[in-house]
This record gives sequence, C-alpha cells and structure tokens, in this order.
Amino acid sequence: MLDDEQSRTDLQRYFAVGPLAFSGSQFEVLGGGPRAQYRDVVTADDLIAVEMLNVRVPPMVALDLLQGSLGERISDVLRELPTALDLSDARAKPLIDSGGPAERAWKMLVGCSGVNKTIASKILARKRPRLVPVYDNVVACALRGRPGFWLWLHEALRAEDLLLARRLQTLRVAAGIASQVSEIRVLDVIIWMRHVGGHRRKSCLGMTIPGRSG
Repeated sequence: MLDDEQSRTDLQRYFAVGPLAFSGSQFEVLGGGPRAQYRDVVTADDLIAVEMLNVRVPPMVALDLLQGSLGERISDVLRELPTALDLSDARAKPLIDSGGPAERAWKMLVGCSGVNKTIASKILARKRPRLVPVYDNVVACALRGRPGFWLWLHEALRAEDLLLARRLQTLRVAAGIASQVSEIRVLDVIIWMRHVGGHRRKSCLGMTIPGRSG
C-alpha cells in the first residue's frame, strides 16, 4: 500500500494548500503548532486543532482542561512524556505500555463524560504528535479494531530495522509534506484517505492491510 502512487497522491490532496485542503491538515500547525512554553499544557489552540479532525471536546471537559484540576493532572503526566521522541524509538515502549504515562493520560480523558477513545487520542496526539497516534473510527475500522494499537504500531515501526518508519519518512518527503508532520501521522492519513469512502458504506468489513513490509 505504501509503495503505490495513490498513497503519495492522497497525502498531497490531504495537505494541499488552499480551499481544497482537508481541515485536518491544520492539526499540527494551527496556532503555530505546539509551542515550547505550552508543551505540557492543554490550550485553546489544542482544542480547536482537535476540532479540525471532526470531533469536539465537550464544553465542561474543555473548561476543566483549560482552567481546572483535569488540566493540572494532564499536565503532570505530560511532563513525563518527551516531545522529541518518536513512537518508533525503543525508549517509547514504557511510555505507551500499560501503566505508562501516555496510557494514564488517556484513561484520565476517557473517564470524562462525553470523551470517547477517539477524542482522547486526538488530544494526546496534538500534545505529543510524534509519540501518540491519532486513532479514530475510520482507522479503527480499517484495522478491524486491532487491540493494543499503540504497542502494535510501535513494534511494526521498529520491525526489520525500522523499515516501516523509514518508508513513511521517505513518503513524507516525496509528497512534499512539512517535517512537523510525524511518521505516525503520515500513516494515519494514508489509512484514513484510503478507507474513509468504504467506511461510509453499510456493513463495512474493514480494510485489507498488507503485512509489515506491505
């Protein structure tokens, strides 16, 4: 799938400049992107960026993230998560594993009324775009609800001497995509663009995903 022309074309369509761009193309860069002084704080820019991916944080949860105890607790956990660490790095595993800080932050979010797995993943992906992948209903359907997605993707990226990670980096460059778009976001966009049309049909059975080197 990664080697065919459609993947590069889909990336270019998604991140096109101008009125033809998808709103999600602003996810990483809205408000100048995650800024150093706010690296461990959920800001209004972050919440608007999440809306670019077609979800909305419930108003009371948004207020709690911006000025309440939830925001303070999430900030405490974010301080344990490096901003410059890729999911493909061996050091990422304990951070995303059961009981790790990324999972703890995710559980805090999904424990809030009206916050589902998709919303939680998008909030964390905005704060740590190189470490936490976006995982929405379309991607989940394409992968047929693959359990343990973070760890599975970590292992897939590291397999065969980082083959998948390197292919995603190469594809990002070939498509002319900005460097702040992470390798895991490139994969997310490719899967989403390939499957969103089929996902809207009734009785969608997911998408056939080739093996690690496919």
